[in-house]
Amino acid sequence: MLLKRNNEKQRFVPISKYELLYPTFQPILRLTKIIMKAIECLKYGEVENLVLSNVKKPTPKDSEVLIKTCATSVTTSDVLIRRMNEPLIPRFILQLIFGFGRPRNPILGMVTSGIVERKGKDVTLFEVGDEVFAYGSISPTKRRFGSYAEYICLPEDWNLALKPVNLSFEEAAAIPYGGLLASHLLKKTSINMGDKVLIYGASGSIGTMVIQLAKHLGAHVTSVCSGRNFELVTSLGSDKVIDYTIENAEKQLETYKYVIDAVGNSKSSTLKEQSKKALASNGKYISIDHGTPSTPKETFLNLKSLAEQEKLRPVIDRVYSLEKMAEAHKYVEMGHKRGNVVITI
Repeated sequence: MLLKRNNEKQRFVPISKYELLYPTFQPILRLTKIIMKAIECLKYGEVENLVLSNVKKPTPKDSEVLIKTCATSVTTSDVLIRRMNEPLIPRFILQLIFGFGRPRNPILGMVTSGIVERKGKDVTLFEVGDEVFAYGSISPTKRRFGSYAEYICLPEDWNLALKPVNLSFEEAAAIPYGGLLASHLLKKTSINMGDKVLIYGASGSIGTMVIQLAKHLGAHVTSVCSGRNFELVTSLGSDKVIDYTIENAEKQLETYKYVIDAVGNSKSSTLKEQSKKALASNGKYISIDHGTPSTPKETFLNLKSLAEQEKLRPVIDRVYSLEKMAEAHKYVEMGHKRGNVVITI
């Protein structure tokens, strides 16, 4: 039996097995403070390229906060970047932005919901322990990936705010992506009370937000989706619904001031092509594929305010763990999710 001196009692006492092991575990304990789990995209292509790794935990700069991630989301944009299978010219442009052969930052994800763990010395808007949510882009030239991880650092003046108290971390993670892109689409409109708006792809992460924001502006909304999603889009405020999967669905079209395409070129149908012709004389067709989306902070804060007033409801289809990221990507890639797919960490 090994003994150690107890100075307080002035005698020798037995050494416990835990004290014997402590020197062995000390380096491991130190490592747990600087290492985190993250999903890395090793190269573009299939979901098998998404792997769970141990990586260095980020350190916040003077104007940044370190957020312990509680939830993030898998978006259509995440899948597009991971696959990188666009036609040659668009693919070349995307790789100029994100990296050739593999992402420059292998940790994807731009949506974060979590708790401030540390802050830089110049941070004044947040305190350690604050529950926050964020989107890692403030402009087309200022973006940061990295939310597929246990921790992420973000500047305090980016799209970062206290989490709405009436929402869970998972619900908060279902707001930024769809909400910001929906707001971008609606900024191209001048909706007046009663204006007829058709939303193509109304049941996805962007479409579910367009419905609610358009109704908030006073629009009469017709939602295009599959019949299984009628109940969902109606609960969000849709006045009429059209099932794009049925024969002669285009015969249900009326005349609209705005036709909003929330899915872009990734999906098409006879109904979609005919909807472009169902515009009033002063009408406008608006697609998510037209132009570079803007994501200003005032828009982000407006989404937070509407959520707090319960005028904006996040829609969650499925929730996966970080370890099931590949499975989540497979599901989103199928193209039929309802609202958002959320990852808990």
